[in-house]
Amino acid sequence: MIGGTQTATDSRFVHHPVMVAEVVEHLSAVPSGVFLDATVGGGGHARALLNARPDLSLVGLDRDPSAVEAASEFLAGRGATICHASFAQLGDVLDSLGVARVVGSLFDFGVSSPQLDKPERGFSYRNDGPLDMRMDCGQRLSAEEVVNDWPTEDVARILRDFGDERYANRIAVAIDAARPIATTTALAAVVRDAIPAPARRKGGHPAKRTFQAIRIAVNDELNQIEPALEAVIDRMESGGRGVVLSYHSGEDRIVKQVLRRRAGLNDEARFRGLPRPPAQAPPAIELVPRGTRRPSSLEMADNPRASSARYRAFCKLGTDQGEGTV
Repeated sequence: MIGGTQTATDSRFVHHPVMVAEVVEHLSAVPSGVFLDATVGGGGHARALLNARPDLSLVGLDRDPSAVEAASEFLAGRGATICHASFAQLGDVLDSLGVARVVGSLFDFGVSSPQLDKPERGFSYRNDGPLDMRMDCGQRLSAEEVVNDWPTEDVARILRDFGDERYANRIAVAIDAARPIATTTALAAVVRDAIPAPARRKGGHPAKRTFQAIRIAVNDELNQIEPALEAVIDRMESGGRGVVLSYHSGEDRIVKQVLRRRAGLNDEARFRGLPRPPAQAPPAIELVPRGTRRPSSLEMADNPRASSARYRAFCKLGTDQGEGTV
């Protein structure tokens, strides 16, 4: 949810969510029932949806205890149940609440602006703070361990895989040589100095990709996306709807693959002249639209952090349209 212009005011989330009009337009057509906001944050998307559909019940999840507290307050009296849990735990949470099916879902991936804007959370390369980067402060693994204890080859691997960092090996070697590194600004300086000077002048802050990669590794973000999307599609009522907002290519690549597979879409060019793969299960969803949508130029001008948002949406098909057994 990096695109949201959430700001920390008096230690609370104030949430102006990304693409809220587009999200509500699609999701407000869901049937009556329980809606799942799998990354509730400060509750901005959830409240906008409940304003449009006050008949819905909402279950909201978030890994960050601060977000859970803020969303619980922001959505008080609105038929919302807010739980401290990762979206990877959505099945267990819904089971514990006795919710077998949902009528819709929203995933808003990434880091929130309050997390970035609080130096003590350790997400920002611009503000001095500890090497933390944990979305759930109760988990053991933090950025400090990744930066100071992981083997150089593992650091280089996550920089390449999670940050698309061209200079991953150089940065990893520089990090190893500078250990122990204690703060975010110290790490940012090591990364900056490891990158050739001409490359520092373009593409934003030179440490941006490194911090993104370490954050993803600390929170195991990408590995949780596919099973969570699969689970929520299987639990969705016929006629239900979903939206996924992602903010970098790694997230969006996984989302695209899952949604296209569940929609029964294949790249026909891959099979020209080759044996066809085994028949797939009937499509469970329809993509609306098939591709991505992006924030408007007005929204991006008002909130530059929204500029990387990618919106994908789908509708759950009915049993007469190929819905499989769940």
